[in-house]
Amino acid sequence: MSVYGQNHFTWNGTLRDLHGSYTGFCTGRGRPSMTATLSSSSGLEVLLSTLQNVGDVESTLNILSVLDELLSAGTDGRIHYMIKKGGSEALLTALVKYGHTFSPNYTILIPLLHLLAKVGHKDRRIGMKAEEAGAVLLTLNLLKHNGQHARRTAACLWVIQVFCSSVSTANLIGENHGLDVIYRLIPQYTTKHLHAIKAAINAFSALLCTKANVCSAVSKEYISGFLWLYEDWHSKDNQDVAIAIRHALLCCLLKATDSTAGRQAFLSQGGIRLLYQTAQTCLLSKNLECLVEPSVQLMRKCLPRIPLPVTSDQSAYSFLLPGTPAFTDVSETPDESSDESDAEEAEDNHEANNRDYDDDLETDLNKLRLPPDPDRPKELLTQYSCFCPELSHDFQELDLSSETGDSSTASSSSDDEVVLLNKDRTKTTASRDSSTSDGSYSEMEISSRDMPAAAHLEACDFHSHSSILGTSPGFRTMVRGAMGEASPCQREDEQDNEEDGTEEFYHHTIIDRLLERHGAGIPHHDPKLYCAVASKTKSIPDFSILAFPDFWGHLPPPGHQPMAPRKPNIQSLQCHSDSLRFFSKFESGNLRKAVQVRRYEYDLILNPDVNSSQHTQWFYFEVSNMAADVPYRFNVINCEKSNSQFNYGMQPVLYSVKEALEGRPHWISTGTEICYFRNNFCPAQGRRRTTFYTLTFTITFKHSEDVCYLAYHYPYTYSALMAHLKILQKSVDPAKVFFKQQTLCSTLAGNSCPIVTITACPVSRRWKDLHQMRNRPYIVLTSRVHPGESNASWVMKGTLEFLCSNDLVAQSLREAFVFKIIPMLNPDGVINGTNRCDLNSKDLNRQWSKPDPLLSPTIYHTKGFLYYLNIIGRTPVVFCDYHGHSRKKNVFLYGCSIKETLWQSGSAVDTVGLKEDPGYRTIPKTLDRIAPTFSFNSCNFLVEKSRSATARVVVWREMGVLRSYTLENTYNGCNQGIYKGLQTGTQEHQEMGMKFCHSLLSVTKDTRILYSRKLINHIDLDHNMLDHKSHNCFEDDEPPCAEEIEYSGGCPTLKGSDLDSDIDSNMAHVDDDDKEHSAQKHQQDSISQSQQSSIKNHLFPPQTAIR
Repeated sequence: MSVYGQNHFTWNGTLRDLHGSYTGFCTGRGRPSMTATLSSSSGLEVLLSTLQNVGDVESTLNILSVLDELLSAGTDGRIHYMIKKGGSEALLTALVKYGHTFSPNYTILIPLLHLLAKVGHKDRRIGMKAEEAGAVLLTLNLLKHNGQHARRTAACLWVIQVFCSSVSTANLIGENHGLDVIYRLIPQYTTKHLHAIKAAINAFSALLCTKANVCSAVSKEYISGFLWLYEDWHSKDNQDVAIAIRHALLCCLLKATDSTAGRQAFLSQGGIRLLYQTAQTCLLSKNLECLVEPSVQLMRKCLPRIPLPVTSDQSAYSFLLPGTPAFTDVSETPDESSDESDAEEAEDNHEANNRDYDDDLETDLNKLRLPPDPDRPKELLTQYSCFCPELSHDFQELDLSSETGDSSTASSSSDDEVVLLNKDRTKTTASRDSSTSDGSYSEMEISSRDMPAAAHLEACDFHSHSSILGTSPGFRTMVRGAMGEASPCQREDEQDNEEDGTEEFYHHTIIDRLLERHGAGIPHHDPKLYCAVASKTKSIPDFSILAFPDFWGHLPPPGHQPMAPRKPNIQSLQCHSDSLRFFSKFESGNLRKAVQVRRYEYDLILNPDVNSSQHTQWFYFEVSNMAADVPYRFNVINCEKSNSQFNYGMQPVLYSVKEALEGRPHWISTGTEICYFRNNFCPAQGRRRTTFYTLTFTITFKHSEDVCYLAYHYPYTYSALMAHLKILQKSVDPAKVFFKQQTLCSTLAGNSCPIVTITACPVSRRWKDLHQMRNRPYIVLTSRVHPGESNASWVMKGTLEFLCSNDLVAQSLREAFVFKIIPMLNPDGVINGTNRCDLNSKDLNRQWSKPDPLLSPTIYHTKGFLYYLNIIGRTPVVFCDYHGHSRKKNVFLYGCSIKETLWQSGSAVDTVGLKEDPGYRTIPKTLDRIAPTFSFNSCNFLVEKSRSATARVVVWREMGVLRSYTLENTYNGCNQGIYKGLQTGTQEHQEMGMKFCHSLLSVTKDTRILYSRKLINHIDLDHNMLDHKSHNCFEDDEPPCAEEIEYSGGCPTLKGSDLDSDIDSNMAHVDDDDKEHSAQKHQQDSISQSQQSSIKNHLFPPQTAIR
């Protein structure tokens, strides 16, 4: 690191010297500056205050050197602390003071500009602060008159670059001819002053964050200029010494093409042809691979947007909601001005990116502390008393006089279900008759592009029988082959039976014969029971087909599966490669259309949520008619999230029927060449500014003529849940475990939403034992409010199975608590394959503040039940809602804390006097010790305004539950602990459900349980698993992708490390600037006094536009 002033100094010595000269600090430039003394302020505050007021060069250089060493030796936290103490303002004030002189002292200005660039990069308000201090146009003037001095030029350009974090500042610079000044600093190919040239290109690119500057650059034909420059540098840089310059030029072109005019100029000047040719040559050299990606992104960006090949953006499924007289066309009209608004959208995104997350934090102390009024009268809450059967059950089966054989007690019965709470609501089952909004969507679509003929999917044989469900055509064909060819007589009989559609045919030839020959043998799974349950499940399209993995069951594969390596240049790969068959009309299935684009490549289009045109992420479909050992490429082209764990090692999951019949019924992570990136598709109608992303992956199937299933994550259907609950009910000992399944309410489609009670039966009917049982604290667990988060159901499965087991910890938990579990809050969404919403097209986890009893019945009644527990004095000690997280690794908790929210938001509220129970950290701290997939460093306990209507915040605020959580489970894997680098499968999900139960021991008030050595030894505490890395839980915790996900965002975000490296290089670089400066100073000294005044006015005019 370079030292600006004397080479020998100390922190304390500098402070003493400064304090000796300045015991108090004055006010300058019309506003009070920071005042500080050693007794009342920190050393940093003294330095900053002195920097604004000190007059001698040596002291100033010492201060700058101390600050630079201080910031360089630490982390970004030191820079943020300096900003908080007014560091940016102090540096700007010093810049104005030393810059507004006739002969600026660049010995001070250059290190001052360097430090300002480093600090300003981390200050999101640096542009506005610079405008207020009058430093913006000053810096531009310094740049204008130092174009021949590389070090000075680079320093000014870096500062201008960070100033452009504010759109208004970028516009101010553009209005004062900043684009022209900087453009003239970018020369033809040269090997001199490359750091200054790169800084000029980056500064020009930063100015293009505004619509006005982009339009100005286009009108002045800078697009063609940059294309010419790129071609010149590319053709002459034979030694590859200026790769960074060429990359910066491409990034600048990306920003310049944010508007329609920019893209048109790029196309008219032959930009596509130029970049295609140069990219081809770059592919021949490994050193130039970094130029291929921005070239591809730029070409993709300038290609015209293509509407999705569907007739409507609306979901293929529609549902008549209660109170709706008839279906209305809710498709939006096309936005004709969408293209012209691209630059404005980019400008809005730039401003949004510079807003701090803290702006979303709740700072109103009353909203944080005071619960709102209940959303319903207390009189309505008494109806929920039926969901606390443990409080009124007499446990007669425990009476010694009762018959020992009477085991079918009410404690484990689910047949005697309570009357549905929504009996006042008109039943909406009849509305299911209107299954699709367009008849063309009633079957799966498949078409071809660039193929001689279309390969159409055969029509599916939907059966009208409700008690026995059929299987897909591809599966029936494959099973016949696997079971051996039948005799002609048998085939004829089977065909006759199939035509008759008798239940006996499907029952005996498909199910019984298959199970007798192969036998699934999956723990906690019964295929026949699953069929029986599925036959009662109500779906919009009346599914009559079972997906084989759901029917047959799943076993975790042996061993762990590592995350997939992410290779570069996936976006530009092509398959050189008949047709596969696709099918998805089964429970939880989602695939709207398949388009064959090459012999072995397919574009896949997902179905939006019901009654919606949005929320496409979840997919689950069957594929058949494949050839073995052939790489098939799949492109899911209408994903909506801006990033995905598919870029960081996540893989789709696959289930092979042939493998299952051979004794390997596994969902396995699969796929190579996986990439997630923005594409150039747009909606077919309306919402023209919607951005779509492509998930692309390649799969090589192991068997020919197999039937395989592909899914976003391990599927878990509603029918699987209901069958699982029945199996659990039969597995418990009713004399020891009180297991009660009831129906909380009916969903919009008429499916039941189960609520389960699990606790320990009292030892006897004596008053003492009954009293202990009826005074146990409550724990409420919910899951699957978002249908696409199937991992949440697997975690809940682990929780349910553990609580019903004979494990010592499970027994202790049943004796300590009463568990109320609602394992699926959105059954209709799960059944119909939606990703985010219910049939009402609403996110149910944003309806908790005032849920509608007709449109959101499961949330309305779950909240009502929690209200009931609250008014009877049984407020839960823990509430946890299980979720999945698509952008982060590991498992973590979101909780609620008043103090942490106020601290993080920078609120003026004094939190010293606030009293808050820190018990909300007990469970996550415990999980961090015992759960290998859990990371405490990923947790947060902040209350955001945008999440004020979620379950976590509402239950905490309105019911007063201290430990109210959202449990977020990754779709991908872990980057810490014993599972580091591995993907999480169903076994790890279920393990997490068990570990969450273990953590509940930490909140029990029964000290005998808490300090039981037997239980402590039973829980595995492996300290080797603690390898948790801290990161900001509000941002993606991933490194940059091998390829850019976006193509419209322009130049990649400036990295502080890169900026610091360039600045340090500029500081260490010795050129002729110093000699030139000495000669210039000698010449200036000879100028007459009359000339000095005119020159000064010319160099530094008043803070208005440069003339």
